[in-house]
Amino acid sequence: MFIVSLYNLKGGVGKTASCVNFAYMSARDGYRTLLWDLDPQGAASFYYKAHPSHKNNVKKLLENEIEIQDIIMETDYENLHIIPADTSARKMDILLDHHASKKQLKTLLKKIAYDYDFVLFDCPPGFSILADNIFHASNAVLMPVIPTTLSIRTYEQVKEHLAEKGDIDKLMCFFTMVDMRKSMHSDVMQQLYKDKKFFEHYIPNLSDIEKMGIYNAPVPAFAPSSYAAICYNALWQEIKEGIF
Repeated sequence: MFIVSLYNLKGGVGKTASCVNFAYMSARDGYRTLLWDLDPQGAASFYYKAHPSHKNNVKKLLENEIEIQDIIMETDYENLHIIPADTSARKMDILLDHHASKKQLKTLLKKIAYDYDFVLFDCPPGFSILADNIFHASNAVLMPVIPTTLSIRTYEQVKEHLAEKGDIDKLMCFFTMVDMRKSMHSDVMQQLYKDKKFFEHYIPNLSDIEKMGIYNAPVPAFAPSSYAAICYNALWQEIKEGIF
């Protein structure tokens, strides 16, 4: 089982859209895939039309009242399961702090280690106890970055934080919401490519990605021939090569 977290210190960077599309492409490629929606906003769950079976599932899970298998749900797609967000996810930091451990998520996932090839976390922004649990559990921290000057600062902050945790080698980055008509985007990309942490392929700022909310589906599912789908497919292939 290979665990990938879609993470950024900032919100609004295309993290959830990328996570939803990568999960779909992983399952389409034949990998047994689990997407765990850890963001209280529940956008990944919305895209997959997934609603938790009961309230406070995350709270019950962390307090050992239920097993992780009890909250995993099927999606409309073969090989793809999801743990949808529920309201108790807003209190996840408090619940994890009570256990005073950064190993809790990893311990939970060990129970299903032979059931899945890929696990993808859709992560909320910010540094937190939950983030430290995510970093510890993940084999790769996949960070989407909008190519702006402020993103350079955020990227450096994440790198510094992961270095302090001993997890810097897990960091892999890619550009999202790119508009090559803007000289700033091109300049920032050229600057950050030098750091060797960024994949070559990137995701442009395209309307088909925004339509995911209309179709409640990943881009390659409802627009498989679109330029957006082509870009996601190319990036996913590069990510797989980088992982393996």
